[in-house]
Amino acid sequence: MANTTYDFDMMLSSAREAYGEELYKMAKEGIDFVFTYTDNVAPSSSAGKLLKEFPERCFNFGIAEPNQVGASAGLALSGCTVFSQVFGPFLPLRAADQIHTDIAYNDVKVRLIGTHSGVTAGGGPTHNDIADLALYRAIPNLTVVVPADADQCCKFIRLSMDYEGPMIIRIDRAGSPNVYAGDYELEIGKAIETLEGTDAYIISCGSNLYECLMAAKAMKEKYGSSIGILDMHTIKPLDTEAILRVADKTGNIVTVEDHSINGGLGGAVAETLCEAGYKGRFKRCAMPDEFAVLGTLEAIYHHYGIDRDGIEKTLKEMLGI
Repeated sequence: MANTTYDFDMMLSSAREAYGEELYKMAKEGIDFVFTYTDNVAPSSSAGKLLKEFPERCFNFGIAEPNQVGASAGLALSGCTVFSQVFGPFLPLRAADQIHTDIAYNDVKVRLIGTHSGVTAGGGPTHNDIADLALYRAIPNLTVVVPADADQCCKFIRLSMDYEGPMIIRIDRAGSPNVYAGDYELEIGKAIETLEGTDAYIISCGSNLYECLMAAKAMKEKYGSSIGILDMHTIKPLDTEAILRVADKTGNIVTVEDHSINGGLGGAVAETLCEAGYKGRFKRCAMPDEFAVLGTLEAIYHHYGIDRDGIEKTLKEMLGI
């Protein structure tokens, strides 16, 4: 089990800033890669430092995301490792053809960094990125990772340099509390048992993971319930062995994600459990099949029951408390 920060609230960390800082560090170390980006990368941001100091390896495509993804595939076919930052909803919705045909079909070494994912964009329902995992899961050759915090995002950036084939790195817009304290082992395709439990397990990823930790803490303090948490940071390839292990251990599984209830992490876990003949309890906490209400991220999470209060309520109902 990894060391976590779930005993107390931590300062926010921004994966959106962290990925740029890590790329900048890698460039300073002499690691060879190319960076393509959309025009929402501010000169004052961490990625902005990369643009300023290494302009020869950075290419701005403005608001032409399909062109950016297609050009990134071309750069990779020429032998480059490419990191490509695209504003969340425009990556899967505007550049789906290029992801499918240019990136995945050619099986090239492009890391598509989808920022502002889930409902974190702040631009309302048209800018909510809640259907991307359903698309990515259905496309062959894609590896899909969802970092839980800024440090995990940096680890994935580093790991991806030695990883073959295309990858999606899905991160949120502004900031999530740090989940992990200290160093820990991260392996693409291998889930982390963030917290051990005996009564139920939550399977989650990304910015929701911290809220899951807070819900588990509340369940322990209020009712003495032992809730485990599985960080399914890699959506594809999915760690089915870890899912079946924790399902067999407790017979109570809840999935939590900032994505549509259709086709995301919850769907992937459900498929795994059903095919294995699972007979325990199972519940998905996710965005319903509708365009989300307007509001702050916290208000939207609370409205749809994917914050700590909603997760706690789901666990109480499942355990009959």
